[in-house]
Amino acid sequence: METRQNRLTGILLMLAGVACLSVNDALAKSLTATYSPVQILFIRNVIALPFAFAIAYGMGGAAALRSRRPLAHLARGVLWLGAAVLFFTSIMHLKLAEATALIFAAPFFITVMSALVLGDHVGWRRWSAVIVGFVGVLIVVRPGGASFQPVSLLPVATAFLYALLMLSARWLDPRDSVWTLLLYLTGAGALVAALATPFVWREIQSEHLWLFFAISLFGTVGMTMMTQAFRLAPAALIAPLDYTALVWATAFGWLIWSEVPDTATFLGAAVIIASGVVVILRERRRTD
Repeated sequence: METRQNRLTGILLMLAGVACLSVNDALAKSLTATYSPVQILFIRNVIALPFAFAIAYGMGGAAALRSRRPLAHLARGVLWLGAAVLFFTSIMHLKLAEATALIFAAPFFITVMSALVLGDHVGWRRWSAVIVGFVGVLIVVRPGGASFQPVSLLPVATAFLYALLMLSARWLDPRDSVWTLLLYLTGAGALVAALATPFVWREIQSEHLWLFFAISLFGTVGMTMMTQAFRLAPAALIAPLDYTALVWATAFGWLIWSEVPDTATFLGAAVIIASGVVVILRERRRTD
């Protein structure tokens, strides 16, 4: 049953989870200077798999280790890996805050696809928020402008694949727990990445070993915290907290790489975040 304590715990877990995933992104940006995003993700998932197994078993017992639709999990693993590769590739060339801001377009893609593909009803308020949100994306990307970089489209493509990943949850057996999803997504990601890693493999330098372990730790802990947050508190309350990732991305970018986002990035991010919050709140009201 939802209580005030559960809501507070959910908020704290969401904030901590977003912080962990932001550390994960900063570590990934550091590693992309030496290794392919595919190799980084392969090693990350291989290291994280035992932790995901332990979490799934500890939280859900033996039942959490089984799924009745493993192929659906494999398909979701392909989507997740594709999204992560695109994002890691983008942060090789873009400021971390800029790439993070563009990923926030995911709720707009979810709304559009749920209406056009799945036939869900979307009212004029949510359509308006989606349109305004994409205007925010254009402000950040600035197509046709002197500062436009084609690589800026990669985080937008990441948001699209992430939206597909979220909608693909409908393919799964409703009896699968969130811990089953965490375990199979990690395992499927490792399996799919293993197919491509031999083509891009570079010998791991000993001074980078701790970075690989750290990215696995922060990524797994972050996902676990966010998953538990959604179990304890209403989605409309904690989902907007995902936007605190922009604060972390800006701070890490400045502290580590001396990156300072320009005015257009901040303005576009503000538009995207405001529109995203409207979409989330309207979706919550529609499902109540």
